[in-house]
Amino acid sequence: MAAKTQDFTKMMQDAMGSFPVDSKAMQDAFKTSATLSEKMSKVALEAAEQSTEISSKWTKETLAKLAEVTTVKSEATDYTKALTDFMSSEAEMTAETMAAFAEVAKKVQMETVELMLAAGKDISEDATAAVKKATADVTTAAKKAAAK
Repeated sequence: MAAKTQDFTKMMQDAMGSFPVDSKAMQDAFKTSATLSEKMSKVALEAAEQSTEISSKWTKETLAKLAEVTTVKSEATDYTKALTDFMSSEAEMTAETMAAFAEVAKKVQMETVELMLAAGKDISEDATAAVKKATADVTTAAKKAAAK
């Protein structure tokens, strides 16, 4: 005697239908994630813009000072002095530029930590609300099933 094959698709649909899904919670979680991504992108883009400005300024100043080194001098010692002055000013500009890059990095780090703390709080609140709603829905569904 052949046994009838069970319809596992129907069983899964019935089982999944018994567990209510809160689409509002899913939307809220997506919005929280998208908002965090937008804010993080803004921080990264601002840092990239500032870093580009710093690099551009440094390059322009270096080229301007290098132009002085390459001009014709009347005495041989003038070449040494021009190169020494260039190296000295380049060392000073390098220190200033690295400090500017460090400030950008510090700002990015602080803003990132603030965003992550705020996002963690938002995600925790969303998760708590979703769990409370899911618990209430499952309890209601269980009571209905028990009443049948």
